[in-house]
Amino acid sequence: MKPILIGIKSDPIENRFSFGWLFKLMQKLDVHHLQLGGFYELPLVDDNYFRELKDEAAQYEVHIRSIFTAHRETHGYFSNNPHLARAARAVYEHMVHAGSLVGARCVGSSIGSVLRDLPHTKEQGIQWYIEGTRDLMHYAKKEGIHSLSMEVMSCHAEPPTMPDEIERMMTTLRAYHDQHRDTTVPVYILGDTSHGYCDRDQKVIHTNYELFECSVPHMCEFHFKNTDSVYGSTFGFGPKEIARGHVDLSRIREILVRNMDRWPEPEMTGYLEHPGPKLGRDYSDYLLEKMLTESVEAIHTIFG
Repeated sequence: MKPILIGIKSDPIENRFSFGWLFKLMQKLDVHHLQLGGFYELPLVDDNYFRELKDEAAQYEVHIRSIFTAHRETHGYFSNNPHLARAARAVYEHMVHAGSLVGARCVGSSIGSVLRDLPHTKEQGIQWYIEGTRDLMHYAKKEGIHSLSMEVMSCHAEPPTMPDEIERMMTTLRAYHDQHRDTTVPVYILGDTSHGYCDRDQKVIHTNYELFECSVPHMCEFHFKNTDSVYGSTFGFGPKEIARGHVDLSRIREILVRNMDRWPEPEMTGYLEHPGPKLGRDYSDYLLEKMLTESVEAIHTIFG
């Protein structure tokens, strides 16, 4: 049985609680893997910030195993603007460098969104992303990162979403890695338990389970997240959330176990990506600990 590691993504503490607060909670919940969510200061903050963050996490037996975007930081690839595309490449490079400083194994992003009034630029955006990522595959190798990742999304304007897009993009990047094995890192998928595809009429074209399963052969990490029947809102796995949600954790585990021989890596890491309560209210901020605790306990019940 290959291990399925459990972690938490740091997004909901941003502007709300300190990392020390989160590390203490993770230690209490017996969760030892953190996915550091992107934040606005990341490209600007001094390297010592990340070294100190790594040391602080270690005090609570937490490993910052991954860095992943939280604010669509690499949208510039799909902006139809070469200046912004170069900025997206620079931001991603900063993330990779930060990953090397905190000891992350993987660094990834949701790759961007096609502007709705410029749908014809989608193919160009995909090519800009692939070109930038090929370059970063070499840089990540030099920085000591094990792999890069891209997220499967729930929107035709945010590739990859369709199974053929996933296969095409992963085949292209895998072929490049195969040609440059000694100087590049592989690119994998970051899956999401809540991401399925509905068209503009809210007709479900691909369920979240379908997209998750077709991603598994390319997947090294994923997000635990609950959602509604049309993938329109996301939330956690507290008792009330499970009652109204459409993500069955047992089914997710079954998909992973059944496809274990197809994993590209010897282990898989799932990070709870919880949006948390309304930010910046005295009546809501304090609820975050309860929300994270309930969701982690639900995940542990199914995944051990």
